This record gives sequence, C-alpha cells and structure tokens, in this order.
Amino acid sequence: MKYTINTEENKLYLKELARELLAFAVRFPSPGGSAYYLHDDGSPWVEKPLDNYETCRMVHSYCIGSFLGFAGGRELAEAGLKSLNGEMQDKVHGGWFTGISPDGTGAPDKLCYAHAFVILAASSAMLADLKGAGELFDRAVEIFDKYFWSEGEGLCRDTWNDDFTILDSYRGLNSNMHTVEAFLAAADVTGQEKYRVRAGRIICHVVKWAEENAWRLPEHYTGDWVPDLERNREKPDDQFKPYGATPGHGIEWARLITQWALSTYPGKPEKYGKYVEAAENLFMRAVKDGWNVDGARGIVYTTDWNGTPVVHDRMQWTLAEGINTAAVLCRVTGRAEYAGYYHDFLQYLEEKVRDHRYGSWYHQLDRHNQKLETVWPGKPDIYHALQSTLIPYCDPAVSVAVAVRGMRTASCSMMLGQKS
Repeated sequence: MKYTINTEENKLYLKELARELLAFAVRFPSPGGSAYYLHDDGSPWVEKPLDNYETCRMVHSYCIGSFLGFAGGRELAEAGLKSLNGEMQDKVHGGWFTGISPDGTGAPDKLCYAHAFVILAASSAMLADLKGAGELFDRAVEIFDKYFWSEGEGLCRDTWNDDFTILDSYRGLNSNMHTVEAFLAAADVTGQEKYRVRAGRIICHVVKWAEENAWRLPEHYTGDWVPDLERNREKPDDQFKPYGATPGHGIEWARLITQWALSTYPGKPEKYGKYVEAAENLFMRAVKDGWNVDGARGIVYTTDWNGTPVVHDRMQWTLAEGINTAAVLCRVTGRAEYAGYYHDFLQYLEEKVRDHRYGSWYHQLDRHNQKLETVWPGKPDIYHALQSTLIPYCDPAVSVAVAVRGMRTASCSMMLGQKS
C-alpha cells in the first residue's frame, strides 16, 4: 500500500523520502553560499562550476525543509541566500551570473532560466522570513521586468549577453515554464496578482501550441516565436535544449497549468475545466509516448514529432514530475487512471531510481535502467525529487512552499515528524 495514494502507508513513505533527500544535500554550501555540484554520495564536487539555478533550488528546498522542521534547514537556506545577495550577483552589469567557475569568474550570458529561479528562491525565502529576502525579490523582479518579460508578447525572452546589450534570437519554453512556476509562487507569497496574470498569458500560448502539435509541445522557437522543430537534431540529448518533444516537460506543464487554472478560477469548473482538460491531454500524450515504450520501465527523455523515442535515457526530474502530476490530476478529476500511474511511478522509483546506498535519486539511467552520466553526472540537487514527496498531498491550487508552510493537518504538517 505504500505506493497507493491517500493511504497512511503512502504518506509515511513520502515522509521517509523527504527526510532522506534533505539529509543528503546538506553539504551543498560553498564558502560564499553558492551550491556546490554534488557527487553520488552528496559530497561537494569542487572542480565543477557553482550554478546559479542550483543555488536557488537549494534555497527553495531548504526553506521548505525549515517549514517541515528539518534541523538546520533554515541555516542552509540562509547560506544560499547569502550567495544570491553576494557572489552570484553581477555588480557591474546587473542581474545574476548563470554560474561561477572554480577560479571565481562569472559565466558570460544572462539567462531567463536562472533569473526565474532567483524569483522562486526569493519568494520562498520571504515566506521563511529570511533576512535580505525582500530586497532580493525586488531586485530580481526589476531585472526580470526590464530584460526578460515581454509585455507585448506575453512571453519571456531567453538569453542576453553579459551586459544586457545583445539579445539572442533563440526563444524557448523551458525558461517560460520555470517563469510560470516562479510567477505563481510570487503571486501566492506577495499577493501581487499581476504575476498570476502573466503566468496565464504564457500558459494560453502553450496550450495553443500543444494543441496544434497533437499535444507534443514544441520546445524551441525563433525570435518571432515560430516553432523550430529541427533544432539540435544533431545533439538530441542536449542538457537544456534537446531535440524533439520532451515528455517530462509535457507532464510538468500539465501540473502548472492545473495550478494556475484552479488558483485563477477557484470554485468555477466551468472556467478552469478547459485548462484541466488541456493538462490531461498533455499528460496522457507524454505517458503514452514515453512511459514503458521501449521494452523497459521508465519515461524516455525525448521523442520525435510522431512520438517515437529518440533519447531513451531516463531522467530523475521527469519521474518526479510524473509523480506530482499524476497525484494532482487524480485529486482534481477523481479518475482512477491517474492513481494507477502514481502507484507505478513510485514503484519504479523505489526499484530503479532511488539510491538505497547513498541516498537521493539517480539523475540519469540508460534505457536498461543502468546508471548513466552523459547528461547529469552525480546528483546536483534535490529540488524536483523533494517537491514530488510533498505535492501529492498539497492543495493543487497553491505553490508548494506556500502549501507546505500552511499545512495544519496531521497528514500533511510536520511531514518529517519534527516540530516546525
């Protein structure tokens, strides 16, 4: 019963997973607070660059950990916040470095993806009442509004050079997806509904593009937002811009669309229903194309535009989003089919993806479910995995940090069995 949603055994199992994940990554802070990339055993991989988005994810995760009563969670979140208010800032040109090399040099480009995560981290830090969080949030949204958000298009620009003088022609949905996540969190934390409205504008574009493409969502676009379906065909497993459709992103979008719709139209199924239906279409297309389709369990990384797998590797973040979205759609629709996917995803996690020796989850497996490190060596963060231990029992209309902070029932609050 531990894989069955809405059972006490399942709730206890998720508590165990959350505790293990939070304990695994406690060695992330560098002297300046930025997140070290982590080896398989959770030790710092000091030779690798310090990534902005990983630092933001750790701030977010350990703010949540502090709400759950995880010992030291607040202090770990404060360490990451020190970086975002310090060494990760470009004090010459503004904004935040994508990362910092071991010699202390900031990466040259300014990415929407990284800046969206700064907003998410700042939102969670404000919720945790960390010193400097409000100032970080104000700076982050000021930079984002100036350089990344396009009010005329209702979408985000993707990449600038280091001094914000040259805008790359590439446009992408990955950065827009995490912007939706950050905007929904910002709206929930600050009460500024303009961020929820912006998230909805992005989502309306996404639903349209997905519907036009048989619910296989194009990831890459030209500067005037024409789908670039052949991008990276020669490098299909690119870490951030893979060729083809990415089932995991279809699944993740499904959850975010549902969250936005429920929070925008509370108690009005006649208004949010069409968005939940779109979310179901995205989820079902992704699992039909990607789940258990090549002779082994797991969700393939990418498919072509007919749904045929291209990169067969299994990524841990995809499984985490599968767990999240199956639980959310089960809760919102009441359909048993989603409970079945939830059960099967968790069983696969336990048998293949969870590292029972060192903790956390393997970040990449091959098509035979053997460990692989071509895209994601080591275990750089716990963000996706941690959220998947919490979202199944959170209010689906509310951002995860806000939902966890507000939990008061015995089944959901104090998830780690400690005093919050």
